Amino acid sequence: MSERSASTPTERSAQILRALVAQYIRDGQPVGSRTLARASGMNLSPATIRNVMADLEDYGFVAAPHTSAGRVPTAKGYRFFVDTLVKLQPMAAVEVSHLQQQLSGDLAGDAKTVAEVASAALSALTRMAGVVTLPRPKHVTLRQVEFLPLSNQRILAILVINDHEVQNRVLSTDRTYTDSELRRAANYLNENFAGQDIREVRLRIVEELRTTRESMNRLMIDAISVAERALDVAPEKSEFVVSGETRLMAFDELSDVEKLRQLFDAFSAQREILHLLDRSIAADGVQIFIGEESGYRILDDCSVIAAPYRANEEIVGVLGVIGPTRMAYERVIPIVDITARLVGAALNSNP
Repeated sequence: MSERSASTPTERSAQILRALVAQYIRDGQPVGSRTLARASGMNLSPATIRNVMADLEDYGFVAAPHTSAGRVPTAKGYRFFVDTLVKLQPMAAVEVSHLQQQLSGDLAGDAKTVAEVASAALSALTRMAGVVTLPRPKHVTLRQVEFLPLSNQRILAILVINDHEVQNRVLSTDRTYTDSELRRAANYLNENFAGQDIREVRLRIVEELRTTRESMNRLMIDAISVAERALDVAPEKSEFVVSGETRLMAFDELSDVEKLRQLFDAFSAQREILHLLDRSIAADGVQIFIGEESGYRILDDCSVIAAPYRANEEIVGVLGVIGPTRMAYERVIPIVDITARLVGAALNSNP
């Protein structure tokens, strides 16, 4: 069976691909057969190398830019490289020590400061953009609720959650509620559910409405309904800090002005980046999104390497690096991994 008809690349093809990816990451130029013949260390002729590169092109692992006889890795090629060929390069001991010192200083237990220091360190170590989501509590505890009537059949719900965070929410209703009705709804929540997780509270309210509605009077049904709506999709403040986004301008692959503007807009708006990072929140270790794998067109020319970090044995956030697909994966993956571990240690050591 020929290499070209096999279901997976042969060992020789894989070694050629590894050499090609390493050369392209280093130089940023299409890699020709003569260069690969020298770089592979396999004592193969340029003609043999060309045949192997043709096989790799059939697999979709490399492509030939129309202006060059050389080849460049595709997103699929990078994925195969990362999954099966990459040889990780652990961080130097001096780098780990310096990073640990940065994160273990007197940060006064300020999680945002830890995130800012970590994002700046990720950017400095990789020369790309470093992003760190702010820690989010796994549990959102309801402390107190108050309802105030507004005009046009609207209600202001004032929620006190966790220790002292206040969230105001405006609810549009299908009728006007009196002060006494709103007090009844607030009292119902405060007397029965204060100190409990807000998401579990809403589930219990929904279940109570479903199972005991027939035995309730109209006023109680309305009170519980208002309470249930106030807790619907209780918002969690989710954001990240980013450092070094302007460093992306140094990469030829990301030099298109319009693409850069859209990418910086995405950093500013945060929504798409947050959604992508959130996909790593329950991941086991480092996650890698290459090109179109992110699902966001603005990141088609980028790779994102992310990892969750823990505090008190619970995953509370995600950090990572965003850069071009032509990045030194063997170096960046360990940097993201160890930074996630050190951020968790910093959060655990600060009260």
